Amino acid sequence: RNRAEAILALAEVGRSLESLPKDLSMAVEAGRIPGSILRRYFELEKSPIFRWLLQFGGFKERLLADDLFLTKVGIECGIGMFTKTAAELEKRKENFKKELDFVTADVIMALVADFLLVWLPAPTVSLRPALARSVGPVAKFFYGCPDNAFQVAVAGTTYSILQRIGALARNGAKLFAVGATSSVIGTGVTNLLLNARKTIDKTFTTDGEDIPMLATSIAYGVYLSVSANLRYQIIAGVIEQRILEPFLHDQKLILSAVCFAVRTGNTFLGSLMWVDFARFIGVQRTRE
Repeated sequence: RNRAEAILALAEVGRSLESLPKDLSMAVEAGRIPGSILRRYFELEKSPIFRWLLQFGGFKERLLADDLFLTKVGIECGIGMFTKTAAELEKRKENFKKELDFVTADVIMALVADFLLVWLPAPTVSLRPALARSVGPVAKFFYGCPDNAFQVAVAGTTYSILQRIGALARNGAKLFAVGATSSVIGTGVTNLLLNARKTIDKTFTTDGEDIPMLATSIAYGVYLSVSANLRYQIIAGVIEQRILEPFLHDQKLILSAVCFAVRTGNTFLGSLMWVDFARFIGVQRTRE
């Protein structure tokens, strides 16, 4: 049925199967995508920006599942700096200036992670070919898991409860690595800048010592893999794809505005939660 729908979609625009990218044509031949996905591909191709991005597998799989994917990336990265700084100010209040090194590290860490927090939990249309038979059972299991635990499966595809749980675990592991790496970058840059200023300006002093790099990187990795992982998967798979998209499908401007509000609130909430978590486990201390 999927293959028949896809062939019909090709006929509607006067295209041949050979005119499609190899991964997309193979998915059509195998009956893994319905005609609606192919029609979305033709719509996206009309834009020079989208046509260029469709050359890259990761973008193609995400744009075919959600044509507002780039908008959501822009929301997260564009407002991330402002919402996170506002959250830091709200949480630290009169200690904001005293704890400016913590603030700087938190904002840098968050901005490095923002893009991947949208990328990894985003629903996708899988265009990947089947794995070779020689691949082990664990690799095969995770290969068959969706990118978002709550995403709507396209026609002809189903995911078991175990596979959806596997999606949470796989993304959690990736986000731990993202969090730890971005934390090393953030704390490293902050400590470097503070020490450089101390060297140049002998009158400059801070109320605290260097931020503990290892402890902070592990803590931020754990925070992203648990809290951020679950929140972003629910937003992308449940709130946006299952609730907002069906009701506002033909009103993209309103849908974008609502997504903006939801993701802004989530970013601000996440920043508040990180400060509380960092203080609770002792990697950041309140300075009097």
